[in-house]
Amino acid sequence: MSSRLLDRIQIKQLMARTYVGFKEWEREKQQDVAISLILYADLRVACRSDDVADTIDYKELKMKILKMVENKRFLLIEKMAADIADICLAEPRVARVDVVVDKLSALRFAKSVSVAITRERDDDTP
Repeated sequence: MSSRLLDRIQIKQLMARTYVGFKEWEREKQQDVAISLILYADLRVACRSDDVADTIDYKELKMKILKMVENKRFLLIEKMAADIADICLAEPRVARVDVVVDKLSALRFAKSVSVAITRERDDDTP
């Protein structure tokens, strides 16, 4: 990608149920999580062509994310966010992704606890 600013596709509060938590009682039943994404890509071709083949198929991406999240067990939402980022970056048009995972009702008196990460295509260092 060039140094120009990238366009963005946002998915806000994709709801899923999964097993997540490092305490034993947290792993006994599925919990609600909300997933938000910002996908950074060059969308100029899609803007001109008006053709879904020239953009990111976010419905297909959503299905991949839900399949993974709902069929895997996590100790940490940090790991879930990283796995979601990997799925997004497997899409060739995605140059960078911001992932926010909210674990709903994780703390008493709080609506949620969230982890936010940013990953880039060539970002392979911890």
